[in-house]
Amino acid sequence: MLVKTRQKEKKIRDVSEGKVENQGEMEPLKEARNRVEGSSSSDNSNGRTSGGGSGSPTNCLIKPPVKKNTIPIDLKLRAVERARFAHQVAEKRRLIKQYKMERERQQKLEEEEEIKRLRKELIPKAQLMPYFDRPFIPRRSEKQPTVPREPKFCIPRHKTIKCCRCHAMT
Repeated sequence: MLVKTRQKEKKIRDVSEGKVENQGEMEPLKEARNRVEGSSSSDNSNGRTSGGGSGSPTNCLIKPPVKKNTIPIDLKLRAVERARFAHQVAEKRRLIKQYKMERERQQKLEEEEEIKRLRKELIPKAQLMPYFDRPFIPRRSEKQPTVPREPKFCIPRHKTIKCCRCHAMT
């Protein structure tokens, strides 16, 4: 903001000194400067100073002139461009829809292939018959036998379930 203000002040100084090549562009700024100088001189004649007390026109902000809205002259050209744009948008939407349908179709085919594969794997197959020509003789285990332990029928006091009726009776 400060940079823009300084640029405007520089333009105003250049216009007042006559250093600007394109005078037509600076004409509104020149008029604004004259208005500011005129209002500051009238304020100073009343004994008041403007703003920061310096009274110079470079301390106040001047808005640049607003450009007028330009209406497209050739409405037919605009209609053609708009129709072309609408066609491009419709084409893009059609391609996106086609891409989505293709993905869904591919996904459906993959799922069907997966189901076929799983069904083939899940078919129950007969087990091979064991050979009975040599008898099975189990070998003795080398592990130590387990030692039985006595069951604990008493429940520790901190693990008991507490309820309201039990406390009321004791």
